[in-house]
Amino acid sequence: MTESTAQNVSGAAQIRAEDEVVGICQDLIRFDTSNYGDNAGPGERAAAEYTAALLADAGLAPEIFEAAPGRASVVARMEGTDPSAPALVVHGHLDVVPAQKEDWSVDPFGAELRDGLIWGRGAVDMKDMDAMILSVVREMQRTGTRPRRDIVVAMFADEEAGGTYGARWAVDNRPELFEGAREAISEVGGFSAEIGGRRAYLLQTAEKGLAWLRLTAAGRAGHGSQTNADNAVTTLARAVANIGGHRWPIELTDTTRRFLDGVTELTGIEFDPDDPEVLLKELGTLARFVGATLQNTSNPTMLKAGYKENVIPGSAEARVDVRTLPGQDELVLAKLRELAGEGVEFSYVHHDVALETPFSGSLVDAMVASLEAEDPGATVLPYTLSGGTDNKSLSRLGITGYGFAPLQLPPELDFTGMFHGVDERVPAESLRFGTRVLRRLLTAY
Repeated sequence: MTESTAQNVSGAAQIRAEDEVVGICQDLIRFDTSNYGDNAGPGERAAAEYTAALLADAGLAPEIFEAAPGRASVVARMEGTDPSAPALVVHGHLDVVPAQKEDWSVDPFGAELRDGLIWGRGAVDMKDMDAMILSVVREMQRTGTRPRRDIVVAMFADEEAGGTYGARWAVDNRPELFEGAREAISEVGGFSAEIGGRRAYLLQTAEKGLAWLRLTAAGRAGHGSQTNADNAVTTLARAVANIGGHRWPIELTDTTRRFLDGVTELTGIEFDPDDPEVLLKELGTLARFVGATLQNTSNPTMLKAGYKENVIPGSAEARVDVRTLPGQDELVLAKLRELAGEGVEFSYVHHDVALETPFSGSLVDAMVASLEAEDPGATVLPYTLSGGTDNKSLSRLGITGYGFAPLQLPPELDFTGMFHGVDERVPAESLRFGTRVLRRLLTAY
């Protein structure tokens, strides 16, 4: 364990979660857990050992396990008072996307506290929530506060690359760790945004499906000076241009329709599917986050072909990032094949399901009540995440997941732009707010 605020107050029953959450978040950021997607990064082992030490110090019995050398996850269970109540999984991930130091105004792994904000890779995605979970669980243990139901605390590896070495591996190889669990909370929801001049909290009840596709075109290799009607680069380029230029129609899921109805109530502006920008502009920077949930998307992201200017290669390859609305996987793939045309083969690099659950039920009620208790009169809206989370993996065990990392944010902060962005940062006071909300939820639900 590194030198930290958490260490300095360890074991003091009077210390509240909000007193150590900032220190824990800084400590976590200082572990470089960059995930390059090829299993070649530093891994999560050091951060997992730190996390396990915090949980053990609070009296729990965490287990560290590795899906591959260095790719470490941590799971611990806090026993509840009602054995008949289904367990709740409260999970985060320890890995982060890489950060190029020269692009940042601070050391991305320095965890600097400046102007009331914690700066560093993972401050938003998602070592802030990790710290909130750990600090609240530690406080509950220190004070002898037992939840009604078992709480499974999980900190996974590899979320940023689909969970192959993290949540998915745990679900497939260690399902007993989640025995009795029916619901889960994690990123990306519960944060506030200003809509129509009022503060609203976005609770994630849905997320789009994920398909990272490999497109391969084969052709006749030859000299670059010759006529070649079977050029793999030409075939692939045509396919990529068609896919990248395709405009998917707007299709509103139940979650997105309810979100837009809520925005209309706050702004007085109706959603027009023929001109969605009229309403989206009322969301400010949040529009980038939710705008992509109005339709399927397919974005070419990588190209690879050839090895010399005067050699026509025999094959060419592209990667496409596809995000699908619930229930539309097969329809989207069929359309992509049509757009690509003949001569292009498709295969999955990674594929995962879309999720959608109603904005109702006892857990949703408890999350809303916890927010309202800390921010009376708060508006809470469901929304769809355009990306994906480890809730996809847990759904394989029949566990329903929600995005609930509660943060009350200043309206001028481009919070959604911080995800995978440069100069990622989060207000320390927002973390303290989040611990109070999370404590209410975990002790009451």
